[in-house]
Formats: sequence, C-alpha cells, structure tokens
Amino acid sequence: MTSLELPGGGTADFAEGNVYFIGNATTLIRFGGLTILTDPAFLHKGEHVYLGHGIWARREVEPACQIADLPPIDLIVLSHYHGDHFDDVAARELDKKLPIVSTADAVDKLSALGFERGYPLDTWESLGVRKGEATLNITAMPGKHSADDAVNDLLMPVNGHLLDFSRNADHLYRLYITGDTMLIDALADIPRRYPDIDLGLIHTGGTTFLVTVVTMTGEQGVRAVEVTKPRTAIPIHYNDFSVFLSGLDDFKKAARASATTTQFVYLAHGETYTFKPNG
Repeated sequence: MTSLELPGGGTADFAEGNVYFIGNATTLIRFGGLTILTDPAFLHKGEHVYLGHGIWARREVEPACQIADLPPIDLIVLSHYHGDHFDDVAARELDKKLPIVSTADAVDKLSALGFERGYPLDTWESLGVRKGEATLNITAMPGKHSADDAVNDLLMPVNGHLLDFSRNADHLYRLYITGDTMLIDALADIPRRYPDIDLGLIHTGGTTFLVTVVTMTGEQGVRAVEVTKPRTAIPIHYNDFSVFLSGLDDFKKAARASATTTQFVYLAHGETYTFKPNG
C-alpha cells in the first residue's frame, strides 16, 4: 500500500467530525485534524462546463462557498476528471502541491495542468495517509459510468472511495463515497469486503449523456444504499447541472418506500452533517 505523510498534526478533535456540502459532489470532510476536499467544482450559477463530445452543462445552483473561503486543505479525493467534478476554477485556484487521490486517467490529466502530487488508485487499491495521530486509509471502490462498455469507452474512468479513519491503531469511522457510478453488480462486493460503513455519500442526479443515463437516478441511489448498507446515507450530486434529470425528490420518494434500516439525511448547499465515531 502506498503511503503519504502529511505535515502538522498537533491537537486534533477525534470526538466528532463533519461533512460540509458545498454543491454537486463537492464536500469538505473534517475529522481527526484532517481536512479533505472532494470533487472540487466552484463555477457560479449560469456558467457552463464542458463534459466532452460536444456536450456542455449549465450550472443551475450556486456553490455554497468559493476556494478562498475554505480552510487549509490536506488532500483532494476525486471521483474522476469531468468538468462538473474538477472545473476551471479548481484548476486555476487550488494549490498545485495538494495531494490528489483519483483514477490514473485523472492524475494524468491533472499532471498536465501542473498538479504533480497525484496518487492513482485502481479498484481495491489503497493509499495510507498519516497526520499526527490520525491515520486515513483511502481505498478505491468499484465504479462505472455505464454497464454498456461502448458508452464507458466514451467517458472517463470512475472511482468510488472508502475513507477509513483511525487514531493510531484504533479504527474510528468508515465513510463511503460512491463516485459517479451506475448501479453495477460490483457494488455488492463492497459490504462483503468492507462491512460496517458508517456514512455513505451517494452521487445521484440521473445525469444524461448522449441520451444515456450515466449517474444513478434517485431510485437507483437508494438501491445502492440497500446494497452497500451504510448506517447513514446522504444524497449529493442531485441538482447542480442542467444534465441532471432525477432530482432530490426522486431520491426521497424511493427512500420512503425502502425497507432499509439506513438513516437518510438530506443536506442543502451550505449545510453540515456532524458525526461521532463508532456511533
């Protein structure tokens, strides 16, 4: 397993952590003195991102903050390299020395933009991160934009990620981020390999690409929760861009009909979910 040692690590709070929802798949995760930024996209409402193959998407919702508003970041976890997950603002304003954990495809493309501390992970590969007493193991989870290989070949490779937080050898919290995956059979391997997921951040939205759906609808997102079995689940990536056709209401409707014991939490842009380890 590759490892990364981060500077700092003085007094850290292990009693609780939080997830701040900025918008789309962009969140700020803070726990044990670590601050992690996911899928940084900060374009303003009304601006457009290029998704490839002649397709543009308009941002429909203003992000909750901008990069200048963020606290110091330790590392970035990125599902894949698409304009609605790593946009021009991120490319321009983020520190080029920040470690970025993602697919090999994304690391290669970001390297061309000057981001030289990329850590590519294939499915089930891990990166160990250490900062003071805090240890974070990041493991790439299965993900595909489509079950159709021909459609997949047109799109970027995708990772989900599992974040395991520990204090020295004491495991404290397990957080799963689906990434922009569809409901593929390989998701069933996740709870077999990594049971007892505390929190799932579920990418939904029903994104359309060349008339094909390439991210989970609300109903499929709830099904992914039923498969991966987190204790708590928060849908994200549901209303920010014009290519999304399955909003938060679809997810809520499916959640109400589900027999899962998972607790569903809903965040608007700018809201924070606070969690406590081992509970």
